[in-house]
Formats: sequence, structure tokens, C-alpha cells
Amino acid sequence: MSKLLPLSATELMNYPVLHTTVPHDDVSDKYSLISSIDIINELKSYNWHVTSVQVAGVKDESRENKQVHCVRLRHFDDLIAPQESAVELLFFNTFDRSKAFTISVGIYRFSCANGLVVGETFDSYKLRHIGDLQNNLDEIIQKITEFKPQLEQKIRNFSSLMLSEQEMQTYAKLALPLKFAPHLEVDYKQLLVPHREEDMQDTSLYTVLNIIQENLIRANNITGVNKETGRRFTSREITSISKDYEINVGLFDLAERIYQIKQPEAQALVA
Repeated sequence: MSKLLPLSATELMNYPVLHTTVPHDDVSDKYSLISSIDIINELKSYNWHVTSVQVAGVKDESRENKQVHCVRLRHFDDLIAPQESAVELLFFNTFDRSKAFTISVGIYRFSCANGLVVGETFDSYKLRHIGDLQNNLDEIIQKITEFKPQLEQKIRNFSSLMLSEQEMQTYAKLALPLKFAPHLEVDYKQLLVPHREEDMQDTSLYTVLNIIQENLIRANNITGVNKETGRRFTSREITSISKDYEINVGLFDLAERIYQIKQPEAQALVA
């Protein structure tokens, strides 16, 4: 397993949006800009280091370097001794009023380089760009980093819970609307096709979660029919930061519901 190195200060300079200090002209006088590089430096004091940055495209040039962006960070412990799955922090920021500053928890899986985002089970926190920000920020960072051991346990729980064929199909059916509109007819079984050898080893909830996630996010692997036009289509890769987040949160929420239903059964087998 290869080690993932954090982005250096020089590499972070390649993302001007992180260093923006002036908001868009449309914001009000009450708007307080939360600088992304300041957040990064604050998180670094808690031993979290940036591993990737995603920046949304813009059509309006006035929003260049003020648009929504997502920064993913990994804890120093996991950078030194990487596991198959590692907990990450994610924060979203923007300087044009289109999105509040949000920090949440995710899972990075080395085998497929896919990032799952935790759903409602673990809180995410939002800060409006108005008011006294710094006093609240340290408290939020501390609270959300405390979720790390709980989420690591959640991964172990999901990995130990095996699904039947019928349960896998139900999961896929429920996941389909996360990407495909009702007028798009898709065989849900396509979401259960593994593309990696490690995903063929078992039918654990965590493995199935990752298989479905990859099939929803990646391109050219799902086909269907548009019921309104009768035309066949092939899926496209999800490139939207917000849609990627929405799909990941939805998948994790479904997995949590499945686990809660099957947990008594799993405990009975152990007993």
C-alpha cells in the first residue's frame, strides 16, 4: 500500500482560491470571510494535513477564486501508518454567498481512491460568513475530530456485517435515485458489479457500499433507457462537488439504516 503525502505549502499555492481574502462584490457589509488557508493552518495545529483540493468550475468570471471548493485532510497518524480505509476531514468553503462554510467527516479507501462522506450519523457543522467566527471554529474542529475513533469503529462494524443477495439488491434499488432521475430506467443490478479484486472477497456492508459508490460515481459503466424519449444512455462520471457529496452522504445513510436493522441479527449470531 502506497503512502499518501500531504500537499506542501508550495503545492497549496497552486490553488489561489485557498488564499482569497476579498469576497465577491455581491456580499453584504456584514459578511466575514473565512479564509481557507487560515482553516488549513488551524487544522494543522490539530495534526490534520491537506491531501487533496477540489475547485468547482465557474461560468461567471467575477466568481473566479471565490467559488465553492472542497479540501480533504488526513490525520498525521494515518499518514505515517496508512490503513486500507482512513478517516478524513472535509471542509467546503466559498466567498460568493453560494454556500456556507461546512466541515464534516469522510472515509478514504486506498484500494480505489474513492472518498465516502459520512451522512447524518455523524454531524457536520456549518458556519455562516457573518458574525464572530473564530470563537466558534475551534470548538467545531475539536468536536468533529472526536468522531474519528467512532467512525473507525463504524467501518469495522460495516465490514463485519454480511449481506444476503436480496439485501444487496435492496440496497442497490434504494441507491439508484441518488444519481438517476425517475424517467431514466436503469437495471439496479448494474450497481452491484465489482470492478476490483478486493471487492470480490466478501459481501460485507462496507464492501457493497464501496461497490455501489464507485458504480454511481464513475463513468461509462451503467446503461439505461430514457422513458420519455426512448433513447438509450450511458452514465457519465460525477464531476460536481455538491453532487458527489450528496451521493456519498445518501449511500452512507442507507448503509447506516441497513446496519441498524441487521445489528440485532448480527449480535445474535455472535452470542
